[in-house]
Amino acid sequence: MDSVLLRIILLFAPLSALSFGGGQTIIADIQHQSVLVYHWLSGQEFADLFAISRVSPGPTTLISALIGWHLEGFAGAITATLAMYIPSSTVFVTVSLFWHRSEGTRWRDAIERGLAPVAVGLIFAGAVAVMQSMHASTFAWATTAIAACVVYFTKLNPYILMSAVALVYVAAFYISL
Repeated sequence: MDSVLLRIILLFAPLSALSFGGGQTIIADIQHQSVLVYHWLSGQEFADLFAISRVSPGPTTLISALIGWHLEGFAGAITATLAMYIPSSTVFVTVSLFWHRSEGTRWRDAIERGLAPVAVGLIFAGAVAVMQSMHASTFAWATTAIAACVVYFTKLNPYILMSAVALVYVAAFYISL
């Protein structure tokens, strides 16, 4: 097996198995490994692939297929996709069977309460990693922080919020001309 394909498997399979809380929780690790450890992508290339993965239909972890494609074409995309989804799917099915049988137990409630903040922290770390990769401006950090507060403290529809932020950026662009 090609060493790049093996490294793709060695990157995505362990992250997949540990991605509780959704694919967004491992974005910081994917960024760290693909940019800083393996040097497969520049920070900007990672940010670009992340943006494509977010606007495309499907899961956040679509970025794994894009990285695989970037490295090894079709074979890389297939390898990355399988490495990303087989371990997590196996863990999900196994844990789900056990999880549903233990509904209402004290230890299950404790695990749910304990892991919720960990998942939120991992999602936050992913957002910070992407912002750092794209060398975000102070304005971008500020609008992201404000948007995060609005999402957290209100029930505003996220699409309305995204539209409002887009309008702010368009206005800022025209003001800077």
